[in-house]
Parts: sequence; C-alpha cells; structure tokens
Amino acid sequence: MPAQACINAIGTAVPDHDIHHGFIAWAREQVTDSRARALFDRMAARSGIAHRWSVLPKDVSPVAPGGFYAGALPGTAARMALYAEHAPALAMAAIEDLAGRAGLSGITHLVVASCTGFVAPGIDQIIAARMGLPGSVERLLVGFMGCYAAVAALRSARHIVRSDPAARVLVVTVELSSLHLTDTPEIEALLAMLQFGDGAAAALVTAEQTGFAIDAPFAATLPESDALITWTIGDHGFAMHLSGEVPARIAHALADPALAETMTGGAPITDIDGWAVHAGGRSILDSVERGLGLAHDALSDSRAVLEAFGNMSSATLMFVLARMLEGPAVRSGVAMAFGPGLAAEGFAFRSAR
Repeated sequence: MPAQACINAIGTAVPDHDIHHGFIAWAREQVTDSRARALFDRMAARSGIAHRWSVLPKDVSPVAPGGFYAGALPGTAARMALYAEHAPALAMAAIEDLAGRAGLSGITHLVVASCTGFVAPGIDQIIAARMGLPGSVERLLVGFMGCYAAVAALRSARHIVRSDPAARVLVVTVELSSLHLTDTPEIEALLAMLQFGDGAAAALVTAEQTGFAIDAPFAATLPESDALITWTIGDHGFAMHLSGEVPARIAHALADPALAETMTGGAPITDIDGWAVHAGGRSILDSVERGLGLAHDALSDSRAVLEAFGNMSSATLMFVLARMLEGPAVRSGVAMAFGPGLAAEGFAFRSAR
C-alpha cells in the first residue's frame, strides 16, 4: 500500500512594502470617465482586501516620482531582473519560517512553483544552492500555471512520497505579482490588478503522520472557458486578463452535483468541515460559497488571507492551509484553486492521525 503523504508544516513570508492603497489612488486616476471611476471606487471598497505587499522599494510608492513605474513603464527585461533578485530572497524567507516549525535536514526533493517570472539557472537551482542542498536532490519547477500551481506542486510531492516513503519533499511557492503593473484605463484590467500582491510559502511533505494528510487530487476544466483567464507575456510585463464572468461561471460549475462529488470523493458537502479555497478575490470566494451552498463562515480562513495579503497567485492557497494548520483539527477537508483554462484543481485533505 502506498505511503500516506502529509503536509507536516508550512512557512510563509511577504515583503514589507504595503502597496494596496497607493495602487488604488493611482488606478482611479487612470479612469477618466466619472461614472466608470465611481464604479471602480465601489469595487475597490468591496474588494475584501486591506493590504497587498510588494518587493519594490519601500521608500517610495512604485507609481510615485522616482518609483519603478514612474514615467514610461519598464520593459519585461527590467522586471525579470527584479524577479531574479527578489524571488529567491522571498522564497528563502518562507523557508526560514518553515525551518522554525519543522526540521529541514535530509531534503531529497525540491518542488518549486512560480508563475510571475523566469530566470536561468532556475529559481529551484538558486534556492537549492542557497540552502546548501546536495546536487543529488531532485528538482521540479512548476511554471506559468497560475493560481492553481500550488496544487500541482503539492500533488507532485504527494506522488513522490507515495512512491518513496523515505522522501522528504520541500515545496516552495513564490510570486512577485507586483512586477506586472500595466498602464490601462480599462476597469476590468485595473480591478484584476487590484487583487494581486507578492508572497512566498514553503511546505515540508513527508510520510510522517503530522499536519495535513493529502488525499485524492482532482482536476476539472470548465468547457468553453479558456478565454476567461489569460496570462500573456508582453514587452511590458505579464498582462493578466480576468473576465468579470469568472465568478458566475465558477458558481454555476460548482452547483453541478457531479463536480461536487468529484471534489469530495462522494462525501456530502455537509460532511466537509475544512475548506481551503484559493483567495482569488471576494467575488471568487462568494461564488464558491454560493455554488456549493456553504455556511457563511466556511471560507473564513480564505477571506482572512485575502484581507491581509490579497491574491498572491500560487502562494495564496499555501497561506490558507498554513492558517488552517494553526486551527482546529479537520476531519474532512477540500483544498481548491482556480486558474487559466478555466480550470479547478485541488485535493482532499484531513488532519493526520
């Protein structure tokens, strides 16, 4: 029988520059139509986000004179140079936080998810070198999958442990979404950018029966939805398109009993006492709650992460799981994230015995 893989502990880290309100002040000035600006103000006030953090220098707002985005927007090369500098450092801060919660000796595998930048040698190699890991450690880099990349990373760690019970897998997610601001007057694009911040998380996955046991994974792609979430590399960063139709499509999909049964392994929704849902935005969480008919407080951990950090792409789900690890035991849980496709990916989990 395969070994049971468990998330033993999770460490997290964010930068110290809160850019949320500075971005709102800048973004509303991009909207010249007074009615459209009033709409932006209402949506910003209802976002459920109080803070978003950035690796960009703290001494000046990124959009103020002297800031990274002042004047002509920087090209993709300049943004990737900052990614190469700051992404490994933020990842190491999360690993340091994890090291205070679990022993990291004997790491055999390193799985890294990062969708907001590219560098070679890869960020996985940079992290391994900074940790002093031996060259024999097997590495896997999960890139450009978007917000559900953490699911792919943890799922891969589960497969590794199930095939090798002695494996000790370090899973790292690190995203620098604040490097991808684009200059646009379009409300939909500005509201999409309003969601995103920087963050990193690190988890230890082994066969040791502590933390959260990772049970069966699932994946589902909503039909005719591939244009609703896109992530395009351009000359001035990565341009995110997040259609306003996404929440309604998610709610409709989750109302399908077949998909709900896939997520829960056939268990009734009422039997699930732990929901770790990617905090992609207030409307996304509302749609999950509505589609599944959940209690008003079922997604409280996800909403708390959204309020404190915003959407950190792949790192967000790890922050939610980290928060839940500090809370009551979970008898039957579901972890879930959404991203380009439009796809929903996740896994069942429970507190380990």
